[in-house]
Amino acid sequence: MRRGWVETCVFNVLANQELHGYGIMLRLQDIPGLGITEGTLYPLLSRLRLQGLVTVRRWEESPDGPARKIYGLTARGRQILELMNDHFEVMRRQHQAARKGTRP
Repeated sequence: MRRGWVETCVFNVLANQELHGYGIMLRLQDIPGLGITEGTLYPLLSRLRLQGLVTVRRWEESPDGPARKIYGLTARGRQILELMNDHFEVMRRQHQAARKGTRP
């Protein structure tokens, strides 16, 4: 479940803006309790790129070091994001109902 949650968070970060890996990491670190590391993020981005869900759209020169890859969502990535967000919303409602002892 956590793997799917981390992917959903990455997709949501990229939903409105293309970012380089460090920018994605900073956004994810703002999410309380997520606890993602670079060792988790970069392999995930690579896998999502190979699956055609994330693309490297351009290289950006960095005055602080090597050029950076800029990541964005593909059309298929946006479709998957919508499905994932819908799925987690259903799970949220089910969880709330279970805690209250009512039907969703």
